[in-house]
Amino acid sequence: MTVCERKGNSKPTVRQQSRSSRESSRSMSIRLCKMFSLHVLLCLLSVSVHVVSGMYDPDEVLDLPGMSFKPNYRQWSGYLKASSGKFLHYWFVTSQRDPLKDPVLLWLNGGPGCSSLDGFLSENGAFHVNDNGATLYENEFSWNKIANVLYLESPAGVGYSYSDDQKYKTDDDEVADNNYLALQSFFTKFPNFTQNEFFIFGESYGGIYAPTLSLRVATGGQLKVNFKGFAVGNGISSFALNDQSLIYFGNYHGLFGEQLWKGLNDNCCQNGVCNFYNNSKESCSDMVSHAFNIVYSSGLNTYALYLDCAGGVTSQRAMKHLFINFRKHWKANQLVGNTPSVQGVPPCINSTAQINWLNRGDVRKALHIPDVLPPWDICSDDVGNQYHTIYETVKDVYVKLLALGLRALVYNGDTDMACNFLGDQWFVEQLGQKASTRYQHWIYDNQIAGFYQQFGNITFLTVKGAGHMVPQWAPGPSLQMLQSFLSNKPY
Repeated sequence: MTVCERKGNSKPTVRQQSRSSRESSRSMSIRLCKMFSLHVLLCLLSVSVHVVSGMYDPDEVLDLPGMSFKPNYRQWSGYLKASSGKFLHYWFVTSQRDPLKDPVLLWLNGGPGCSSLDGFLSENGAFHVNDNGATLYENEFSWNKIANVLYLESPAGVGYSYSDDQKYKTDDDEVADNNYLALQSFFTKFPNFTQNEFFIFGESYGGIYAPTLSLRVATGGQLKVNFKGFAVGNGISSFALNDQSLIYFGNYHGLFGEQLWKGLNDNCCQNGVCNFYNNSKESCSDMVSHAFNIVYSSGLNTYALYLDCAGGVTSQRAMKHLFINFRKHWKANQLVGNTPSVQGVPPCINSTAQINWLNRGDVRKALHIPDVLPPWDICSDDVGNQYHTIYETVKDVYVKLLALGLRALVYNGDTDMACNFLGDQWFVEQLGQKASTRYQHWIYDNQIAGFYQQFGNITFLTVKGAGHMVPQWAPGPSLQMLQSFLSNKPY
């Protein structure tokens, strides 16, 4: 019996039994929807989601344009019901090893407002898009080598996810609530996976998404799964620590020079204690604004300091997409925030191939995307610009999760300036967990791959030479890291 077949029901039988009711419901939906304006045609998809509830065969992806190889895994793409009128697009890929026994892993990209399909097609997915935007190639270091991976486009308004009312103003708690509802919908569709170990991963602003959702999964009571832990990659965990540490990161990477560093110390520090985050002195604010403009607006690749900026210096823009504007307490909020941004595309990142492929008509059809939805983009300004941050820090959330015995991993590529390693290291060290190992290196392919330290059931880990998107820029080490975390073995 395969992963997606129930006892006594082969796949053709399931489809035969459901075909008549699906066609009847869709016919009725078409008649009803014709009475309304074009955008209300989205109700067709809403009806479809309810009709196939509990049956996942209609979502199966049987053929993908541009795929010249035969996959040794199964995949589904469709919609999960969240709160009233909200539907989140998912893409689920089974493990290449042992789907029935391997863990289920939820992957969430950040923003807020960026699509997790970027994580699939650029980072840790089973395949990636060639530069021509037409063909696919296998990812040798795909995370579905050892896990069943669920990619969720969240919140509504991101990627191919949508809301019937097309209103996309939201906040941290509402996103966590909707992701929780979407998970309930997912495990209703795929009940065979409820006993597999389950983990939640978040990247960038996923540093807020992952722990807040994890707390709901661990304590909500409505989702009966084998939840084991969560991980955050180059995530925002504390706005204060991220800003504070960035000044040190920038200086010790040679970005500021002696004069600016002296000015920062003279104006922001007193008795050896520095406040670069919310210092009330205008002279300090001016110095910090200058420093942040060097980091974010001078033409450096903020996501990977030692990599070139795709498109050159002139294409670099303020950080509005993969993470929220961290400088909201500073004049830099005006200086940087008013810089024009490239619509839907993070600065220094070339996502043309992924965008072109996902917007092909035959690809949308294969992924079961309704024609009435707008084109896919990597990030949504509509979502990002209206987003309200509730959690300045998720320290209390972590403390609650660790007290429940859940495993946690905070990992950082050490060349990222968007969510730098030092801020996340400070964050983990300040959780009040006793260190259970010394700070030490870990090895990949007979080379030092980074450093890590264990604090009870949470680990802080760096990936040497990687930037914001660790699975993209250090694919081999990231897969080994994943294996160690999932199996709860030393790094």
